[in-house]
Amino acid sequence: MVSSLSGILVGWPLKYLGSYKYLLLAPWVVHSAYSYITKGEERDFTYLFILPLLIWRVIHNQMWATFARHRIAQGNNILVEKGLEFEQVDAERDWDDQIVFNGILVYALNNLTDLVSHLPWWRLDGAVLIMLTHFGPVEFLYYWIHRAFHHSSLYTMFHAVHHAPVHNEPRTAWTHTFAENLVFYALFFMAIGSALMTRTLSIGSLTMYITFVDFMSVLAHCNFEFAPKRLFTIFPSLKYLFLTPSFHSIHHTKYRTNYCLFVPFYDYIYGTWDESSDSFYEAAIKKAEEPPAVVRLTHLTTPESIYHLSPGFSSFATMPLASKWYLIAMWPITWVFMILTWIYGKIFTVERNTFKKLKLQTWSIPCYRIHYSSRWQQEKINSLIEEAILEAEDKGVKVLNLGLLNQGEELNRNGEDYVEKYPKLKVKLVDGSSLAVAVVINSIPKGTTEVLLSGKLSKIAYAIVTSLCHQGIQVATSREDQYEKLKAKLAPEYQRNLLLSKRVTQKVWLVGEDLAEKQQLGAIKGTLFVPFSQFPPVEARKDCFYLNTPAMVAPKSFRNLHSCENWLPKRVISAWRIAGILHALEAWNVHECGDKVFDVGRIWDAALQHGFVPITAPVPA
Repeated sequence: MVSSLSGILVGWPLKYLGSYKYLLLAPWVVHSAYSYITKGEERDFTYLFILPLLIWRVIHNQMWATFARHRIAQGNNILVEKGLEFEQVDAERDWDDQIVFNGILVYALNNLTDLVSHLPWWRLDGAVLIMLTHFGPVEFLYYWIHRAFHHSSLYTMFHAVHHAPVHNEPRTAWTHTFAENLVFYALFFMAIGSALMTRTLSIGSLTMYITFVDFMSVLAHCNFEFAPKRLFTIFPSLKYLFLTPSFHSIHHTKYRTNYCLFVPFYDYIYGTWDESSDSFYEAAIKKAEEPPAVVRLTHLTTPESIYHLSPGFSSFATMPLASKWYLIAMWPITWVFMILTWIYGKIFTVERNTFKKLKLQTWSIPCYRIHYSSRWQQEKINSLIEEAILEAEDKGVKVLNLGLLNQGEELNRNGEDYVEKYPKLKVKLVDGSSLAVAVVINSIPKGTTEVLLSGKLSKIAYAIVTSLCHQGIQVATSREDQYEKLKAKLAPEYQRNLLLSKRVTQKVWLVGEDLAEKQQLGAIKGTLFVPFSQFPPVEARKDCFYLNTPAMVAPKSFRNLHSCENWLPKRVISAWRIAGILHALEAWNVHECGDKVFDVGRIWDAALQHGFVPITAPVPA
């Protein structure tokens, strides 16, 4: 979005450095630590404190981003019903440029003048002076500068980038052109400079003011209202002194009103206060959570997957789940999260989507993949799944989709245990096997006459083999025990299409869980691996091709999709998840769990009819 504007100083100088921009701070960080250690009584703690201050800003902003995403996922008090999409998250990826640039300025000032060195821990007079300067000159000047930026020419050149996102979230607060930020830095420096020039600035007041600006900026850009009504009832005049998310949201939808920074008083006295501000706040604060029609019940996978959720690290979540270098340094924190999540964790809401007239939610069980492989953890996991089912029943959810290992055969007989325990369930339990089968079958290249089945057998494997044998496609397996189990499921007239073969000549492999790397080495060059498993196989061959786990591309009408589903690419959704949505859209009103597999042809046709697109191109390893 920034590159489409034509103004001077639009793009950030740090834009092309990516994560390496933090290396610009390295010389000062090293020098500040070295100086503090070697200078003895002359050492400057202020110089050393700059790094913790920058780290605090990153943590503070991430806390807000996590809180906001979690609240939006819950669905109550939402201001504007427009989804957050991948395009916006990508455009706001460099939100922290301003933190790095801010750090460079403070480090430079500390080295250029003694006004920003050897600061005391706290001075009350300096803190009061900063706040008086802010609520006076800074707020006043910001109001008029902001109005000027909404003039047609300045708006097009500089300010349009801030209004480009259709969904306000904390990151939007920092989506400005470089020129705008220079202006805003100058304004905020007025407040800090007043204390500097009077030599009353302290480490505490500097930290307090920067945190205050960050806090109010991200609060204003939340897409939900949470300012307590009781506060405004007791103190009615506060609405002129305290900015709320709903007040600033009107500015982002109407553009020519509510220009203030943090104090609406200036809009009131200069006639730009929007008349709907009060009623919009009232409606938002009363807006209750809308129960979803479909809930996908998933779980955490790898230890770092907690950061890959929508409320986690936004830029990390917009890419398929994979290990990153910066997560290695966070392993101690990651393990603490993992332990605390498992011991004290409860089911939590991860994501909220809309598709056609349906409200969709994703809930997560606080368990990792490793827990599902442990028999002594199964009782607790089943208890959590049961708790989710009963909560969905109370909320009037139509379909609960058992995602990933929550539908395990060893865990709960693919969900059949819950149906037997609660025979009067109104919420329908769907494991989505039928669409996974359909996706795998339709991923096999046309003209294929023989495929090899490898990996662990499952209800999906049985359904795929049955369907292919009915179509006249031969299915080979190299394991005698699997051959006998599969043969027992087939009618006598189709058993001739099931082969027990020790020779590997097939160029299409259908692979399930537990596919070993050693097995892949036996494949001929150019083999196409088509997984029917929940988790992708380890790609051991560079001269072969690997498809994703069963999935389809979501249509554009599938809204608020801004994080990748585990290892899948952008806007690609697992077949199991889509199946739950289709059950609700088509009002089939049946369980699909246990040994049951819904009509494969019918669910495939429904998926195509509702705009889901097959993934046909193989992915080179």
